[in-house]
Amino acid sequence: MAWIPLESNPEVMTKFLHKLGVPEQWNMIDIYGLEPDLLAVVPRPVLAVILLYPESVKTEVQNKEDEETKSKDNGKDRPDGVYHMKQIISNACGTVALIHSVANNMEEINLKEGFLKSFLDDSKDLSFAERGELLDILILNLMLVQAPEEDTPVYYHFVAFVQKNGTLYELDGRKLAPVDHGPTTRETLLEDSVRVCKEYMARDPSEMRFTVVALAASY
Repeated sequence: MAWIPLESNPEVMTKFLHKLGVPEQWNMIDIYGLEPDLLAVVPRPVLAVILLYPESVKTEVQNKEDEETKSKDNGKDRPDGVYHMKQIISNACGTVALIHSVANNMEEINLKEGFLKSFLDDSKDLSFAERGELLDILILNLMLVQAPEEDTPVYYHFVAFVQKNGTLYELDGRKLAPVDHGPTTRETLLEDSVRVCKEYMARDPSEMRFTVVALAASY
């Protein structure tokens, strides 16, 4: 079984997060351009950045190289305080990216009681793989899994970028460990995440199907 892929639409993603218990002061917003003048108008603080990219051959080859060179985790150990979970259900990468975004910002997000808070409480001490398995079980029990229509291939993948303890981490449910992209701060998370997004885009300059969104305040 697989999920219907989550649309990279800030309005859809925001409604989904609010339904899961994220307070309405936090919203997913479009990043319309990656240049400094356009980034300057993005509401702050930005808690996480999510990149949707096409699964081109060049990108997938580079991803494997990134995992080998930057991921030092064996799937059990992980950087202090970083919540990382395995994607088990097909097409669930968008939901996993949103969970990564929220779970690594619990000190900022006063999550309401509900499915997501219960899941994070129950999974906080579990391993990377166990967290994915628990989500799989809960979703199946809630009958939230649907089979995509035949002949509807999915060519895109979501990854999330968060700041923990002064480090920019890329979180991907298909990689064994968070990918360390160097130092960042709460104030520069957006700009530092965009730097990595540009690296993804540079791997295939002819490809235009990239989307960048952010979890940000809406005061």
